[in-house]
Amino acid sequence: MSTLLAFVSGVVLMGLALPAYTKIKERLRRHKSASTLSENQVTTVGQVLHLAIQGSPTGITVVDRTGDVILSNGRAHELGIVHERAVDAHVWRAAQDAFQDQETHSLDVHPERSPRRPGNRITAVQAVVKPLTLIDDRFVIIYASDESENVRMESARRDFVANVSHELKTPVGGMALLAEALMESADDPDQVEYFGSRLHREAHRMADMINELISLSKLQGAERLPDMEPVKVDDIISEAIERTQLAADNANIEIVRGDRTGVWVEADRSLLVTALANLISNAINYSPKSVPVSVSQSIRNDVVMIRVTDRGIGIAPEDQSRVFERFFRVDKARSRQTGGTGLGLAIVKHVMANHGGSISLWSRPGTGSTFTLELPVYHPESKEPKVTKQGPSLDSPIRTTASNAQGRRKEKS
Repeated sequence: MSTLLAFVSGVVLMGLALPAYTKIKERLRRHKSASTLSENQVTTVGQVLHLAIQGSPTGITVVDRTGDVILSNGRAHELGIVHERAVDAHVWRAAQDAFQDQETHSLDVHPERSPRRPGNRITAVQAVVKPLTLIDDRFVIIYASDESENVRMESARRDFVANVSHELKTPVGGMALLAEALMESADDPDQVEYFGSRLHREAHRMADMINELISLSKLQGAERLPDMEPVKVDDIISEAIERTQLAADNANIEIVRGDRTGVWVEADRSLLVTALANLISNAINYSPKSVPVSVSQSIRNDVVMIRVTDRGIGIAPEDQSRVFERFFRVDKARSRQTGGTGLGLAIVKHVMANHGGSISLWSRPGTGSTFTLELPVYHPESKEPKVTKQGPSLDSPIRTTASNAQGRRKEKS
């Protein structure tokens, strides 16, 4: 009986103590949470300076006389000032001068000189190297800023007017001569029709050239780089094929499409469709009648490669390094016949550069050509392109070495 009474008493006491225990536990949890929050708050000037430096949009690096990196932020690594705990060689030479004369030195750093990953659009960096303090000459500080946009715009302004004036001079002169001949043949209906149709064709060709010049000017610097968003590569290919289908049908050319991959890239949809459509259009124009053009895609090292292959006249080795130049034409007679402006591949090159991608070429005269667009695969879970292997330099897009050509022939076969 006493044992039962003791058991009942224990149960009652536990029931009364449980709410109190729960309240104490909750208070301890809140106290611990408040303590953790207090520990994470910024309470010292040192913490403020650390956060300010690490979050700065300017690259900041401090080095000593031996070249050891004392301090650097993430932006300095992104801009190529610091790589694997070592300062860029050109920057280090400027730092040595600053150690010696205690003066400020400015220099341009070109990240494209070293291999860059696809997705990186930094092409020009300005670095300012100066003593950290005149009181202690053991350290110099390096400030770095991304000047890619300014350099791109300045380069466009410098050469755009010269190119346009030269290229528009010929069609304008031709249209003036045709108009003069048309007026002199006013009483001859056949001549009027002939010169009128020629004038109409030249006017359309000039309109196409002006439209492409406007597109190229936007890509080269008249406007800021495009806003990127995730797009499906399969949809880009479908839209580009649809845009060029009429030209293919007129030439009795079948556009053969490869397997779908379902991958995504981060891109401006309209610009990427335009670039791919330009490649397909070129393949159609330079292919014999009734010979198919292929559009395929594959993935390698988290980079998607979109290939456009024709079996046309091919491109001579001496011309392959120039095909992406503005107004360069492999076959001037064929360009006049098809209404080509010589701007299509230049537009493709700049679209890819603005997307942090690249374009490469394989070609053999009499066999055909393959143009390959390379873009980093977009991963929604990371919200950033994931790359596991360094890609080609954007400023050296043409790869026509013997080994490269052999590899591309194996991929096509």
